Amino acid sequence: MKDKLSTLVLAVPLAVITLTGCSMSDQNSDKTKFSGTSTTKDASDALLKVSSSIYELIGVKGKASDGSTGVQECPGKDPKKYFQIFHPWSLHPASASDVEKAMKNLRAELPKHGWKIVEYGPDTSKNKNINLTADNDEKKAGVNVVQMLKDNPPMLSITVVSGCYKVPDGQKVEYF
Repeated sequence: MKDKLSTLVLAVPLAVITLTGCSMSDQNSDKTKFSGTSTTKDASDALLKVSSSIYELIGVKGKASDGSTGVQECPGKDPKKYFQIFHPWSLHPASASDVEKAMKNLRAELPKHGWKIVEYGPDTSKNKNINLTADNDEKKAGVNVVQMLKDNPPMLSITVVSGCYKVPDGQKVEYF
């Protein structure tokens, strides 16, 4: 259990770095896409809706974790004014074949719902977990899904991340 938790703790920052990299960037800069002006609470609520829509696209039953959203700094921006929201969670379907079916469903359904798959394939871990990374310009969000078939129980590890938000004038970024 401790090893699995360590893997997830290490995977979340990696996924967030992946999602806030080039594929979520404006073409004229290396900065993360601007998502607009919002409070951290409203941006968090919006990202939870994005996560829920991804859950629906998975198309298999299973136990989803109760992962909460978090707030992080935007690369290269004033951390008192700019922020991103991230939402890590996992899904434990009933069987390994359901994990594979869920990943196939996501690969097929995400593009039908405005997502562009920017990476798909095995990672460099000894388990060769399948990774899917996709961006949605309209929602100004990215998702990274890791298919972990060799975990006990098998699962999907999902991290959804927003673009950069600016807090309204006179307000502060609330980190949670």
